[in-house]
Amino acid sequence: MIELLGSPAWLLGLFVGFGVLIGLLFGFFGMGGSFLVTPALMVMGYKTDVAVASGLAFVFATSVIATLKHRDLGQVDYKLGVLMIAGTTAGIEVGKIGLHFLQGMGLADTVVSIIYVGLLGGIGAFITYQATKGDGSGGISHDADAEADAEDIPDIAKKIQSYRVPPMMNLRGDITVSLWMILGVAFVTGLLSGFLGVGGGFIRMPALFYLIGVPVPIAVGTDLFEIVFSGGIGSFLYAMDGAVNLSIVVPLLAGSALGARLGAGATSLVNEDEIKVYFGVMLLLGALAVAVRKIGNVMDIPVLQTVSLVMILGAATLVAGAVVVSSIQALRSEEAPTPTAAD
Repeated sequence: MIELLGSPAWLLGLFVGFGVLIGLLFGFFGMGGSFLVTPALMVMGYKTDVAVASGLAFVFATSVIATLKHRDLGQVDYKLGVLMIAGTTAGIEVGKIGLHFLQGMGLADTVVSIIYVGLLGGIGAFITYQATKGDGSGGISHDADAEADAEDIPDIAKKIQSYRVPPMMNLRGDITVSLWMILGVAFVTGLLSGFLGVGGGFIRMPALFYLIGVPVPIAVGTDLFEIVFSGGIGSFLYAMDGAVNLSIVVPLLAGSALGARLGAGATSLVNEDEIKVYFGVMLLLGALAVAVRKIGNVMDIPVLQTVSLVMILGAATLVAGAVVVSSIQALRSEEAPTPTAAD
């Protein structure tokens, strides 16, 4: 049997294909890496520390690739990203304190699982509902500095932007918001991330849009920019302990290098409401999968762990396929000749 990097060729091929799928979702949504990679590796029999470390290393490298593509499209607000990193870091520390408190009471696992499923499902349902209410007429502008349409800014974001507490920050998309509002939103998202022990992409991206009013493509690109830092620190710490498995990370990256750029490019083609619908559906299916896994743990039914993983991978494949189809349709409509009056 042919082996590369100490693994059989068929396994490396599987990882490459998996990397394309995850990279596409990561580039399109700004999340999805650790959501999929870590549980998949654990079900495949890898040790927990290896699964977590390799997943983090993969997420870090993929976020770099996707961020560079979003940068090319003008969809990264570096000023906002740095401010979010500062606020999120403080929130994570406080969230960890709360988690340790619950662990001391023996309630951490149950409370975290309930909040995690509730957040995934709640955010997913809210985003899907809001997106399906849209008229679907607005695409995504390639010009990240173009003035945002007031009708496209969520009401709660307008309310937050109305608090003119200096210093005021000018963000891409001609958005002005108080520094303290940005740090407050960042702190809350960090608090949830630290408490739940997750990367927080599924929290940050909606927060940037619904709470601060950042256009969805810039929200995705800026979220990925933040992940570069958080994933980089985590990867370095685990690598120092020798937990990163290159036979996993290298083929995953080979696939995601293509997938991430395709996903990032798709955000400039697909209608903004469609992005939000796909994101919402992804979170709803993820919430269901996490609930099934929790039931399997509580009732000691190992097969439900596999069922949960199949549900997550199936949802990811379905959503990724929908993104690709929508992008192809958008390209075809752009290439189609416009009928003239003479015709």
